[in-house]
Amino acid sequence: MSTVPEVVVTGLGATTPLGGDVPSTWQAALAGESGARPFDNDWAERYEIAVNFGATLKVPADQVLPRPELKRMDPSAQYAIIATREAWADAGSPEVDGDRLGAVVSSGIGGIWTTLDGWDTLREKGGRRVLPMTVPMLMPNSPVAYVSLELGARAGAHALVSACASGAEAIAYGVEMIRNGRADVVVAGGTEATIHPMPIAAFAASRTLSTRNDDPAGASRPYDVDRDGFVIGEGAGIVVLESAAHAAARGARVYGRIAGLGLSADGYHLTSPEPSGDGQIRAMRAAIADSGVATTDVVHVNAHATSTVVGDLIEARSIRAVLGDDADHAVLSATKSMTGHLLGGAGALETIFSVLALHERTAPPTINVAKPDPELVLDLVRDEPRALRAGPVAAINNSFGFGGHNVALVVTSA
Repeated sequence: MSTVPEVVVTGLGATTPLGGDVPSTWQAALAGESGARPFDNDWAERYEIAVNFGATLKVPADQVLPRPELKRMDPSAQYAIIATREAWADAGSPEVDGDRLGAVVSSGIGGIWTTLDGWDTLREKGGRRVLPMTVPMLMPNSPVAYVSLELGARAGAHALVSACASGAEAIAYGVEMIRNGRADVVVAGGTEATIHPMPIAAFAASRTLSTRNDDPAGASRPYDVDRDGFVIGEGAGIVVLESAAHAAARGARVYGRIAGLGLSADGYHLTSPEPSGDGQIRAMRAAIADSGVATTDVVHVNAHATSTVVGDLIEARSIRAVLGDDADHAVLSATKSMTGHLLGGAGALETIFSVLALHERTAPPTINVAKPDPELVLDLVRDEPRALRAGPVAAINNSFGFGGHNVALVVTSA
């Protein structure tokens, strides 16, 4: 009887508000640094936008990529390529037949810079001045198309869109590609580049963004009683997934396993989470069941925790419902307090954090929680990293998106 292949993580790549690569991002997270900063522009004044800060890239793409690449890629694709190149090199640039190599890179919103720039050009200069590369650049599958071309990935190139759960769902789909025999290696993750005045104005209008313009670094404060919304961020996270057999055959270093997948939908509201947390609970329980680990093995949870008034506590109660009394042995991190919310890139970056937390037995901190919400029923890692126990352990990474999309991934130690 055939067995389902184990899927391991052999490469990590990122560009984030905390750093231009994974090592610098991880070290900044462990140090409790904030990537939120005031915008270096006049958007707030010119367009009467209530928010004038966000978590912008620490290392701008134009400091990494040559000009010809910058010109033919939307920023969302630029970030994905930067992270992919790091992840692929980190994995040792595996030799793999392109027919056995897949790519799954998602974005929650897609090439919005290209879309809006193209519209401005049309209105101001006419149709003849619209760039011929506009459509290939604005497509939501543009980042994965570039990744596929970069690596010669021919087993499939996919771009799942599930709002802020997109990056995590991309990784889940990559795992399934290996499990069902379509590929031996898959490059998977998420990317987002929405720090543009229009989406910022739209998020501000929906009252989901923090308005702490006088304190950007302290604005993202998951589980604090004074939380008032998320901080918009940008960047990308990419992982290299391999079947355990393929990784062993080439002697690859293994960071950990993506052992369990859980996906569900709320079927409740376009933007608000279902109040009981039913969909989140079902996703986490499915991921744990798929992984085969016991709840006693779960020592760490990287929460979706965006710093919204309602959402944070729904997730906390859901985690407690899933883990029961075993939740007392698991520590909770809310890393968006440092990175801001990377939207479609968030779940991928936080999967990287979950993998590294187990690999290094260190849970990253949650910053800006001066007054923890008394309804928080979990052990929150505040201000300083927390050591995790030795031995075989597991972590849960949660990602939830507008539209009621719920994705939970269970990561286990190597």
